Amino acid sequence: MTTFPDGFLWGAATASYQIEGAVHEDGRVPSIWDVFSHTPGATDDGHTGDVACDHYHRYAEDVEIMAWLGLRAYRFSVAWPRVADLGFYDRLVDALLARGIAPVATLYHWDLPQDLQDEGGWTNRDTAYRFADYAARVYDRLGDRVATWTTLNEPWVSAFVGYGSGRHAPGVSDPAAAFTAAHNLMLAHGLGVQALRAAGASSVSITLNLTPVLGDPGPARLVDGLANRLFLDPILRGQYPPDVLDHLSRFTEVNLDDLPVIAQPVDVLGVNYYTVGRVVADPAAEGAPEYPGSRGIAWEPPRGRPTEMGWEVAPSGLEDLLVRLAEEYPGVPLMVTENGAAVPDGVADPDRISYLESHFRAAHAALEKGADLRGYFVWSLLDNFEWARGYHMRFGLVRVDYDTLERTPRDSARWYRDVIARNGLPD
Repeated sequence: MTTFPDGFLWGAATASYQIEGAVHEDGRVPSIWDVFSHTPGATDDGHTGDVACDHYHRYAEDVEIMAWLGLRAYRFSVAWPRVADLGFYDRLVDALLARGIAPVATLYHWDLPQDLQDEGGWTNRDTAYRFADYAARVYDRLGDRVATWTTLNEPWVSAFVGYGSGRHAPGVSDPAAAFTAAHNLMLAHGLGVQALRAAGASSVSITLNLTPVLGDPGPARLVDGLANRLFLDPILRGQYPPDVLDHLSRFTEVNLDDLPVIAQPVDVLGVNYYTVGRVVADPAAEGAPEYPGSRGIAWEPPRGRPTEMGWEVAPSGLEDLLVRLAEEYPGVPLMVTENGAAVPDGVADPDRISYLESHFRAAHAALEKGADLRGYFVWSLLDNFEWARGYHMRFGLVRVDYDTLERTPRDSARWYRDVIARNGLPD
C-alpha cells in the first residue's frame, strides 16, 4: 500500500466561469470571457460560458456528489463580476461545510470584469489595487467560514495567453503588454495578500502553473525563465532572476520597487501541473507567442500517446517539479491544486484513471524525497467550459451531458473515491 500522510487533503477543483453559467443573474456584470467568447472565432464552435454546467443553480446537487466522493476539500473560484452580490458563495460555502468539505477559495481565475479591461485590464497598474479592494470585500463576506485563500490562478496564462498570444481573453497579442500584465498580476497578488492578512486571513496562497522544460540547455533555460522563474523568484525570493530581467527589459520596464510587496510571505504554494515541455535550438523556428523572444526555439511533439489536449503524459515531471521546488524554494509547503487529463468522452475512462494513478505515485515519490506536499486537487470535478477549446475537452471526474445537464460519475470518480477512503494506492 502506498499511503499518504495523515491529514493529506484530497480534493477536486473547478473555476467560476467554467461551470457556473447564470451570467446575467443577481447583479453579475460582464467579464472579459463573456466578451471574448462571444467574439466570432475566439472559441471552438463559438462556445461560451453562458450556461456551462449551470452550477449556479445546481450547486446543491454538485456538493452531494462531492460528499459521495469523500472529498476533504473543494477548490472553487469566486467570480469578481459577482462582487455586487456574493450570496451564491454564502450558500455554496455553507453547503460544503454542512457536508464536512473544506472550502478553498481562489479570488481570481481569469474572469476580470470587462469594465476594468476597458481601462487597460492587467496592463493598468490600478487593476492591482482594485483587486486588493475586491479581495478584502470577499474576505469580509466569507472569511468566517473559508480558512484557505488563493489570490490568483495561473498568472502566467492570464499574462502570456491573454496578452501574448491572444488565444485567451482579452485577446491581446503584444509582448510588452504580456510582461507588464505579468508584473501587475504579481503586484495584485502581493497587495491581495496584504489585504487578506489585514482582514485576518491565516492561510494565503497563490497557484502557479509550472512546467518542467527539457531539452537543449540554452533554450530550456530561457523557456524555464519565462514559464516558471518569472513568477517563482519575485514571489518567493523578492527578485527577478537576472537572466529573466535582462530578457524582459528588451520589451518593457517593470518597477522593481514593487518587489517587497510582491514577495509577501505565503503559507502554501499551489502547483498546477499537466505536462512537460521539450525544446530544441532551431534557427528557422519562429518561437511561440506565449514566450516572447523565443525565436530560434522549437517545441518537440509529445512523446507517447498524448491527452486530448495534445499534452504529453509525463508523471516523472511532477515528481521532478515538486522536488525542485522543495530544494530551490525551501520552507514553503506545496499543494497540487490542479492535475488531470482530457480523455475521450464516456463514463468508462481508463485513460484518466491511468493518468491520475501515475501522477499520484509521482507525488508520493516526491514526498519520500522530502517535498512538503500537503494535498492534491484533481482537475476537474465536472466536465466544463475549457476556455478557447469550448466544451470539446472533457476533464471531469463527473460527466456532464450538455443537452440535459445531467451529471454521471465516471469510473475515475469511483476509483478516486476509493483512493480517498484508503488515503493511498494499492501496491
